[in-house]
Amino acid sequence: MAQAVRELVIGTRRSKLALWQAEWVHARLRELEPELAVSLKRIKTAGDKILDTPLAAIGGKGLFVKEIEDALLRGEIDLAVHSMKDVPTRLPAGLEILAIPEREDPRDVLITLNKAPLERLVPGSRIGTSSLRRQAQLLHYRPDLSIQILRGNLDTRLRKLEAGEYDGIILAAAGIKRLGWSDRVTEYLSPDVCLPAIGQGALALEGRTDDGFVREVVSQLDHPPTRMAVTAERALLERLEGGCQVPIAAHAVITNGTLTLDALIAGVNGHRLVRDSLQGPMRDAHRLGVQLAERLLARGGDEILKEIDGRA
Repeated sequence: MAQAVRELVIGTRRSKLALWQAEWVHARLRELEPELAVSLKRIKTAGDKILDTPLAAIGGKGLFVKEIEDALLRGEIDLAVHSMKDVPTRLPAGLEILAIPEREDPRDVLITLNKAPLERLVPGSRIGTSSLRRQAQLLHYRPDLSIQILRGNLDTRLRKLEAGEYDGIILAAAGIKRLGWSDRVTEYLSPDVCLPAIGQGALALEGRTDDGFVREVVSQLDHPPTRMAVTAERALLERLEGGCQVPIAAHAVITNGTLTLDALIAGVNGHRLVRDSLQGPMRDAHRLGVQLAERLLARGGDEILKEIDGRA
């Protein structure tokens, strides 16, 4: 290291998944820098405190990162570990994403009580999700399902399913895999049916712009193909000015230097859905995201967004 060794404090939410993610980063940093002292600071966010209201009604996913970012800015922690899909596209002044490690499976999974896959769910089945993105796509594919609000950490959601409150629930594959619960999965949903959230499966390691020590250490965990894929997805989201209040989905894949971006905008009830994709050089990730956003808007996405905003 270029600078004297000091302690590096990682800030994280308190959920089982958030702690797993922070501890994973902790272990990787210790492997890279064995003499580095690393510790965790658990922080409760507004999103963790309000569990009986849809995210769209209480201000969006930024609620899962604000308190942690505030701690970064105050110097109480040196590094924040977030799920990338929870991070707004515009960061507070003085903060930036220092590294994005290699992505885990970005798909959604269906877990049902009777192990029935999506195609075989009986009409009226109660499917739990907190995501308007998932709700819109499921209703577009199966308008006969009953989508019901589901909040809480992963273990809480699984307990609610096992208690019979739902017939099935939709979760991110990444969290299920990280916690070792893959055996509970009924079906991995194809992106053709349920396109993932922007950044789903990726971690965001956020730090202070002026902290060269942390930047030098943490940059070793960056995975350039994942960063480029996530850059394209987040550029699209920023152009659409969307959050969890709007059913927007995007997923980028990089193959031999070519980035393929697939994205959609949907109405909340799934009746209207505009979807498109494009390809281009990986180095043009940001431009490709903006370009695809413009195409979605021109094909009817603008009308969908205006309709949703009018109801807000």
